[in-house]
Amino acid sequence: MNPEYLKTLQALPLFAEFTDAEMEGALDLLDKVQYPAGATIVKQDEKGDCMFVLVEGSARVVHRRDGKEIELAVLKVGDFFGELALVDSGPRSADVEALTPCTLFRIEHGALRAIAGVYPGAAFKLLIAVGRAMVQRMRRGNQVYIDSLLTGSHGH
Repeated sequence: MNPEYLKTLQALPLFAEFTDAEMEGALDLLDKVQYPAGATIVKQDEKGDCMFVLVEGSARVVHRRDGKEIELAVLKVGDFFGELALVDSGPRSADVEALTPCTLFRIEHGALRAIAGVYPGAAFKLLIAVGRAMVQRMRRGNQVYIDSLLTGSHGH
């Protein structure tokens, strides 16, 4: 049990609809992990098997191709990543590197199944929140793509 992070997690959209009992039960099943500044939390192209929620520190998401690196995002407390790994076990689409010392909660398939076994409502709420965030990211990405087509800055 990690009571010091209970309030932090409950304040996040991901867990906002959890009851206290669901939150405490979920917290018992999540792994708390820590990384020093400069560490790679997930590596591009590796097989994903869990998602992460950042509760302390900041990290950056970097995609590498043809010797170039593109910073896709800077993550702060409350952000999560790797959620596609809960849907399939495909390769990670980018590196995530700790910019400062980071504390995260790792949510694995097994933990999600265990939460679903005890608190089916909580697992449903978590997946809906993840789905909402994925849709928002897709819409943002689509908008950037459409904007680039309209302004002609798509490299043709």
